[in-house]
Parts: sequence; C-alpha cells; structure tokens
Amino acid sequence: MCGIVGAVSQRNIVPVLVQGLERLEYRGYDSCGVAVYVQSPLSDRVGLRRARSTSRVAELALQVQGAGGEHTGLEGHLGIAHTRWATHGVPSVSNAHPHFSHGPGSDSHQRPGRIALVHNGIIENHDELRASLRAKNYVFVSQTDTEVIAHLVDSLYDGDLFDAVQAAVNQLQGAFAIAVFCKDEPNRLVGARAGSPLILGVGKDGQEHFLASDAMALAGVTDQIVYLEEGDRVDVQLGKYWLKDKVGKPVAPEQRPVKTVLAHSGAAELGPYRHYMQKEIFEQPRAIGDTLEGIEGIVPELFDQQMNHVPGANAARVFDAIDSVLILACGTSYYSGCTAKYWLESIAKLPTQVEVASEYRYRDSVPNPNTLVVTITQSGETADTLAALRHAISLGMRHTLTICNVATSAMVRECSLAYVTRAGVEIGVASTKAFTTQLAGLFLLTLALAQAKGRLSAAEEQQHLKAMRHLPAALQAVLALEPQIISWSEDFAKRENALFLGRGLHYPIALEGALKLKEITYIHAEAYPAGELKHGPLALVTSEMPVVTVAPNDALLEKLKSNLHEVRARGGVLYVLADADTRIESGDGMHVIRMPEHYGALSPLLHVVPLQLLAYHTACARGTDVDKPRNLAKSVTVE
Repeated sequence: MCGIVGAVSQRNIVPVLVQGLERLEYRGYDSCGVAVYVQSPLSDRVGLRRARSTSRVAELALQVQGAGGEHTGLEGHLGIAHTRWATHGVPSVSNAHPHFSHGPGSDSHQRPGRIALVHNGIIENHDELRASLRAKNYVFVSQTDTEVIAHLVDSLYDGDLFDAVQAAVNQLQGAFAIAVFCKDEPNRLVGARAGSPLILGVGKDGQEHFLASDAMALAGVTDQIVYLEEGDRVDVQLGKYWLKDKVGKPVAPEQRPVKTVLAHSGAAELGPYRHYMQKEIFEQPRAIGDTLEGIEGIVPELFDQQMNHVPGANAARVFDAIDSVLILACGTSYYSGCTAKYWLESIAKLPTQVEVASEYRYRDSVPNPNTLVVTITQSGETADTLAALRHAISLGMRHTLTICNVATSAMVRECSLAYVTRAGVEIGVASTKAFTTQLAGLFLLTLALAQAKGRLSAAEEQQHLKAMRHLPAALQAVLALEPQIISWSEDFAKRENALFLGRGLHYPIALEGALKLKEITYIHAEAYPAGELKHGPLALVTSEMPVVTVAPNDALLEKLKSNLHEVRARGGVLYVLADADTRIESGDGMHVIRMPEHYGALSPLLHVVPLQLLAYHTACARGTDVDKPRNLAKSVTVE
C-alpha cells in the first residue's frame, strides 16, 4: 500500500527518492510523486517543486530527469516521495502526493505555500478540520484527507517545523505516518507515526538521514535503521536527529537503538519467469526449506522472540499456561488460520477460534486471559491485524504470538513471541509463498503446543518432522503438474464465474483458491464446503460454471464423491485435484489432475499450489496485470 521515502542530505537526493519508490512498487499504488526544496540560483526555480504521475514510477523518473513540464528536472538536498493507493479521492494528479499547503493570500496554482507533506493512513476527522481551515481562507485543490494535514501544519507554523507538526498531530484522529518539510527550513525533515509504520534511516557518518515506511525503500542506501514506536515524532536534520514520544517526552538513543537491517531490493531478477507471481510460486520448495531449516525437534523455544525481552514471554511457560487459541488475520492469512484451526483442535486438542481481524475489535467478545492470541501477517504491518492485536491485549489477553515474514516489522515487535517465516521478499500482490510458509509455521506451532500439553508422543513427533522435511521435494513434484493446469486455464479464461469446493481441512484451501482466481483474473469465484452445495449454491451450477474440487484421500472422500455426483447431475463441469488412490477418473464433464502423493495433515500445502498456478495461467490468458491487479495493494496499512 502507500509508501513514503524522505531524505535530508548534502547531495542531490532525488535519485535516492525515486529509487526508494521503485523498491516500494510491490506494495501496490495508483499514483506517485516526489517533492524537493530547490535552491537553484535561478530565482524562478527556488522553493517547493514537485512532479506527480498516475502512471508508474518509471514515468515519474522521466519527469524528474527533465523530460518535460515546468516542475521537472528536479534537484535538491531535501525531499519527500510517495506512492499512493487511493482512499479519499480518485487516482489523479491533483490527489497524488506530495501535497503542498496553500495558505491565505497565496495563489494555489502558481505559488504553493511553505509546507510539503506525504501521508500514509486515514484521517478520520478530516471534514471538521477542512471546515475550520477553509474558514481561515486555506485553499483546497484535492479531495484527499492528506491536504488537510499540510494546511493544518501551515496554520500552526511559527518558525519551528517540529513544534508545528507536534501541535498538528495532536489534533488528528485516525491512523497516519507523515513526512514533512518547510521551505523556510531547508535542512530539516520531520516525521510522525500513529497506527502506520515509519522508520528512520541513519546515513553514512550521519551526514544524511532518511525517513521511510519500509526498510526496503532504503536498501543499498543505508542498513542502519531506527524503528519508530507508536506516537513517536522525529526531527531529522543534517548531522543529527532526535525523537519525542507520544506525550512529548524526549526519547533517549538507547530507547530507540539503531539496528542493522539487511533489506533486499524489491527489484529482484525475474530470470526465466514471466511474472513475479510465477517466480514466487516456483520458489515455494526453497521457501519452505528455509523456513524449516535447522528444525530437529519441536520445542516451544522455537517461538521465543529474543528481540523484545518481554518479561514472562518464555514460550514454554506461555504454552503451559494457555488453554485455548485465538487467531487474528486478514485475507490469505485468514485462510491459513482457518486451516490451522483443524490442526490445533485435532492434534493439540486446543479449542481454537479464527477471527477476521477487521471485524474482531468492533464486536463484543468474551476474553479469556489464558488464550494464546496468534496473529498471522505477511508484512507485519497490516493495520487491521495490528489493531485487533492491540484490542485483544486491552481485554487482558497478554499471551501473544505472531507468524510473520518480516522480522523487523511492527507485529513482531509488538508480540511477545514470534515465528518468523523465511519466504523472502514477495513482490506479487497475490500471496503465494508467504501463504505456504505461514502454513508451515502454523503446523510447527501446533506440534509445539501438542508437545507442551503432553499430547504428542516421540514417535508422532518424528513422523511429523519426517513429513515436513519431505515437503520441498513433494512441492517440486506438484509444480511439475503445470502443463496440465495450463490446459485447464484455457477453459477458465473464457468464464466469468467459478465455484470451488473442499471439505474439512481442505475447505480453507478452496477459499484460498477462489480468492487467488478473483484477485488476478477478475473472474467472480466463490468457495463452499462441498456439503453445503445442496443448501443453496447448487442453484448456480450449469455447464458454464466450472467447479473446482480439492479431493484428497481422507476420511471425507466418500462424502465428497457424493457432492461431485450432485454437480454432474445438474450438468456442471468438474475440475478435480485428486490424490492418486481416490479412484476418481476423468470422463465427460470430469477433468482430473492426479496429485503425486497423499500427504495427510500437510496435504493443504500441496493442494494449494495447483490452485495458485490455475489462477496465474488464467490471468495470463486473459491478459490482466498479474503482479499488480487493479484496486489491490500488497501491504494493507490502512483500515
């Protein structure tokens, strides 16, 4: 989702800002822009200047290099840049960040005011603030809530930008991360965060400093990172920086230590692949292998988070104390949690509840202080999941654990325990390898809890570990099915609707398959427990409605076969992913792909891969933007 990069330096910082935006492209965006303070000796070039685009960052790069337009050919030692995912106002140049203030008496089209600002998040009281600022003759030229902040800072400015920003954020309601500079203080950059991530990058020898929403934006520029905490405000100048916390108290350096973070560039090589999504699907054997590397036994200490040093956060003590599990997640991560519910209740014998994070904090619930609250997130910055975690903690549920792919994320820092998966950077918006590594981490959590509760024998532990070690090879065998799946995709590309069916442990996998198809092909797809067909969805089945079925050889197989007959009796066309020994054969209206082997409890990790490939190749056949589907963002940092 929206990305921020800012810098104050002794060199021209524009190339760094544009490169930072390029490295944030994977998050998803619909407009982008950069603003600098220009100190050219040419009088008509001094002051705030910007370039903005509703195209890709590559087009913005041409603008700032001087490819046309009155504000192009930008150079400056102080600047901010942004990728925007539209919330307030349509994607347009006028709504794109950075925004300038337009104070009383200034010409909003020719002479911008003194404040330049970028913003991630949503300001909930923007209407009231807008009305107040209009009464003071401030001019609004966009539909965004962000422009309100720029004008508000301007209205409070009295010679000290940090003081103005502090006063402004105290009036804001909602979630935000902002980076601001003022033309009257050309060597100063100020940032603040509340509910959205923001980091400080410390440059070489302290002669330049950076702000960003993601350490990846600064990859190759600096690996010295300070993570701002909730409510922090930061004052960044040449050669120095300092912070204050949410109550305005100065923050000592040891309270926000500089950490070395080796972020990898999002501009990874595609190699032989057409898209990042395809590459990431095929990276899953490696990602699972890395996630499980070095695991010789299932011990609770795998989930100790050493970064936090939270008192009482020893996993063995926590696992012994808890008597239930609450899983909080969104989207694909929610479906991994739904899968884990089956494992946790059948193997660890722990009652498990799975909640959509965006809904959980808005309803009355019955908290249990002996619950282990598990959050699942690829980025570790998902706003809805972070808010749900904080809500659970506020209810007295202090035992928290996250399954996350980013070790330096807000989620890992805020949870007392963590298992960090090792999927690597995932650029495609539709999650693939992050999902399967989440499942691997959740299965390990299940085994660790079962062991802690005395519900896992040594023989069972070894059997499960053997199966997990074989996963990379098993996934390679599934990926070899790609040519057969391409054949299916040629038919799916002509359809506008699809049904996905699964039973038991594989119902969440059907949900995930439907989500993947709708995300990148724009085909309407729904998933149901197969036994629910006769309770309504069967009315939709015709020869034009492909029905994808996940058919492992498990205890529900015979029930599932009856559901398949229900579809065929109504003229429906079935596409079945069947284990080899299910005795489900191809025939008229029945297309079957045989899975290489039955994999028991870990079968969901194998069955989801053909569904990922089906969505991918169908999208290719339909000509959609696979890696950056419309209206979606990779890291959803607003509510």
